[in-house]
Amino acid sequence: MIQRIQSFWLLLTAVCAFATLKLPFYSGNKIADQAGSYQSVTGNTTILLNIITVAIGIIALVFIFLYKNRKQQLWLTLLLFLVSLLQLFLLYLQTKQFVQGAYEISVLVYIAMPAWLILAMRGMYKDEQLVKSVDRLR
Repeated sequence: MIQRIQSFWLLLTAVCAFATLKLPFYSGNKIADQAGSYQSVTGNTTILLNIITVAIGIIALVFIFLYKNRKQQLWLTLLLFLVSLLQLFLLYLQTKQFVQGAYEISVLVYIAMPAWLILAMRGMYKDEQLVKSVDRLR
């Protein structure tokens, strides 16, 4: 379970998800503020983003222990990948509320989560193919 590469990718996804609760995605001046206060968009800017971000982190950790059912783990990781893309879309929508600002360098952590999930799915698929080939040899 732990020695499988997809466990490493899922662990990295969980670490990135929990890190995005503090790391900014976008920083700038909001439209509604007359004084032009400087604010940041993070993984916990809104309640929905907070729920999605924490769910991605917890579910990625739980998926590490679904190693006995590779097909289920693969499909659920695909769903988690779609949820992480939804999170990126919601974060992008939050940036529309700013007059001026810039994406932070930590946006790479946000983009890394779907990338780690793709690598995890690739490892799960390779494991499934390996098991199928061994079954054919019997």
